[in-house]
Amino acid sequence: MDLGVGAIVAGKITGITKFGAFVTIAPGKSGLVHISEIAAAYVSDVRDHLTEGQEVMVKIIGADQSGRMNLSIKAATDKSANEARVRPQQRHAQAAVEPTFEDKLKRFMQDSDSKMSGLKQYSDKKGARRRGR
Repeated sequence: MDLGVGAIVAGKITGITKFGAFVTIAPGKSGLVHISEIAAAYVSDVRDHLTEGQEVMVKIIGADQSGRMNLSIKAATDKSANEARVRPQQRHAQAAVEPTFEDKLKRFMQDSDSKMSGLKQYSDKKGARRRGR
């Protein structure tokens, strides 16, 4: 069994906490599914979605030097299910509508600069009143 990053494997939930669930994926190998990696929708309580002893499919999304694994139920289920539902014509339409990372970054920088200049003007006016100008 390949337990490298990117592998999708079956696992069993062994513990639930307020921040996620611990899943055993092989004898002696377990990892954490963070609350943000449980479902595509917002998860406020892990117990609403998972129970101890439940069998789940997880994707290994990371591992550190101490052997701890970061797992995702969302990544293991959403991609294959969503790709099967989307027709090829829809993929082209979605690609044309969705902005690239560079476009998103450019927009963020413009918004940030605008907010910072407004904040600077506000603080300059406020400081001038305090100094008695």
